[in-house]
Amino acid sequence: MKKSKLAVVLVISVFVLPVQALACACCSDENEYGIAFRRPTEYERVMLGDMKFAPSATKFEGPASDVSPANYQLTGGLNGSIWKFNLREGSKTGTLTLTMPVKMLNYVVDTHDGEKSPGGGPLLYKEWRFEGRASATGFLRYGGSPNSFFLVFQGRGNRCDNAEDFSHWRVEVKGPRTRYVLFGELARTTAQASDH
Repeated sequence: MKKSKLAVVLVISVFVLPVQALACACCSDENEYGIAFRRPTEYERVMLGDMKFAPSATKFEGPASDVSPANYQLTGGLNGSIWKFNLREGSKTGTLTLTMPVKMLNYVVDTHDGEKSPGGGPLLYKEWRFEGRASATGFLRYGGSPNSFFLVFQGRGNRCDNAEDFSHWRVEVKGPRTRYVLFGELARTTAQASDH
């Protein structure tokens, strides 16, 4: 009888332990910090395609400018290896086109703010950063077409990345006579909205 009970316990352990190990693969650690410059994985490229922009964006021309931030209607997103930001305010339109670079910078850190992750451990702050070539049309091209961009997706989550972790974006655009920043939020999915 004792042997049969032992066998049952061993069988249960075989099935339960891998599930616990899998669950802990996403657990974050106190003082966690990571930064890596590498090619995005296929999974990360799919996630980038799943990140949808909210329908508005703010444009700011930098600290040296006397121009106040302006708000615009926004459509666009990632198509293949190209991000398109189509901005409109009345009859005023412009399109910013960004080519995804070969590599991205992945940054994650425990900010020590006491927030806890649903997956276990601290709620980490995350950034995905991209730098590459830019071009523009319409009012986004003033002073000549820009030639470079610095795009950042920002969010919070555990060690495993999901598109839903990222909530905000910011892109800085530069050229010989052009410099401005666009920023906004990422649209929340139906699943995210139902979680809150």
